[in-house]
Amino acid sequence: MADSGAFEVLYREYYPRVFALCRRFLLTNESAEDAAQETFTRAYKTFRHYQSTRPFWHWIAAIAHHHCLDQLRQVGRWEDIHTESHAEIERLKAPEPLAIDVLIASETQARLNAAIDDLPEKYRVPLVLAYLVHLSYEEIATLLGTNRNHVGVLLLRAKQRLRHCLQQPLDQKTMYGGVE
Repeated sequence: MADSGAFEVLYREYYPRVFALCRRFLLTNESAEDAAQETFTRAYKTFRHYQSTRPFWHWIAAIAHHHCLDQLRQVGRWEDIHTESHAEIERLKAPEPLAIDVLIASETQARLNAAIDDLPEKYRVPLVLAYLVHLSYEEIATLLGTNRNHVGVLLLRAKQRLRHCLQQPLDQKTMYGGVE
């Protein structure tokens, strides 16, 4: 078992990222909350297996990933990935962002999040693993039981679908909040 004080610090620091990862897999806040809590419960119970030479984020993200995949399988929503043959960019922060810039960024982020949520799981899962968990193609291939080239194909198709979705113009009601 872990030292509860030290683990509480890790919990506070990593919970938002674990929650975001679970949200990407499970698509609802309630499911993501449950999964994030279960992830930290499992991590606390098995903390003696954590190798301090590896980043904590990779270890906790792997636990969350496995738990989320189990959840998807249990509810029968998991699609077989074999049916068809890196890092996030940190934003430069201005001292005082303009209100319009904040509004545009939040709308863009919301649109991107919705597009990712709409991806089929066979594309969304590798995309999340690559760009949110920061796993290599080899690590993703191992987790998904496929090969590196197939991971590349899945990521390419995911990005093509996102690009297509994001290039579609917003309709007037969406753009102006339902006001014509």
